[in-house]
Amino acid sequence: MAPSSAPAEEAGSGTDGSGPDGAAPAQDRCEAREERRRLIREEALARGFVRSADLAAVHDVSLMTVHRDLDHLQAQGWLRKVRGGATSESSPRFHGSVTARTEAMASTKRRLARAAAQLLTPGQTVMLDDSTTCAQMTRYFVESAPLTVITNSLPAMTGLARQPGVQLISLGGTYFPAYEAHMGPHTADSIREYSAGIVFMSATAITRGRLYNTSPETVQVKRAMLRAAKCRVLVADHTKFRQEGLYALAPLTDFDFLVVDDGLGAREIRAIRERGTQVVVVARS
Repeated sequence: MAPSSAPAEEAGSGTDGSGPDGAAPAQDRCEAREERRRLIREEALARGFVRSADLAAVHDVSLMTVHRDLDHLQAQGWLRKVRGGATSESSPRFHGSVTARTEAMASTKRRLARAAAQLLTPGQTVMLDDSTTCAQMTRYFVESAPLTVITNSLPAMTGLARQPGVQLISLGGTYFPAYEAHMGPHTADSIREYSAGIVFMSATAITRGRLYNTSPETVQVKRAMLRAAKCRVLVADHTKFRQEGLYALAPLTDFDFLVVDDGLGAREIRAIRERGTQVVVVARS
């Protein structure tokens, strides 16, 4: 019989940690798989798009294995499968990487965060969502201490953990590394145990008077936060009003305040105010 020409992981030799007898220990196979997925994730984030055929060749595995890897990474929120491969570019169905979102409109986000923090009063219980915009607010919380802060965002937890005068309550649930946040039904259920004076959140898109996000898990948690808070504040740069999203979150009229930069047109600002939401406009420079 002719020797097999199957990829290494199927033939029992090569990069998956298997030995010459084709029987790799389960732990070695698991470690090889996780390392391969890490490399695929990093390449997708660095290049924006990766081809399935190229990944199969580089990692010496079958196309079916690559598809399983991409399915796994997509479920974690790292990328989105498209025809022929996967992309890390943002779209109505994919949020983009945390790094990319943090760097987008970075200076404007800092100004928005500063303005939003002015709505805080000492002694409040505050909820923060997992958005990169709201994570910027944490540097200003000490100015309004004492505060109790409830959040599912790991960057927010890290930023607040050692701030004096801040009692931090971290929400559990399933951790999504690509979002750097806990999300899903367990997180939403835990929010129901709390009541907050104010919640700050952002959204992927604001279109036709409604907020949208790219994942149902995110929407589930944000809706729970909205129900738990007496005052609701949306913090969003003007580009969010030009985006499209997949999962509807809430009407813009559900928010008491909108903190936005002056890139949003005067006509749109006036229309939002006429519908009952107070608008705080921040200069971009």
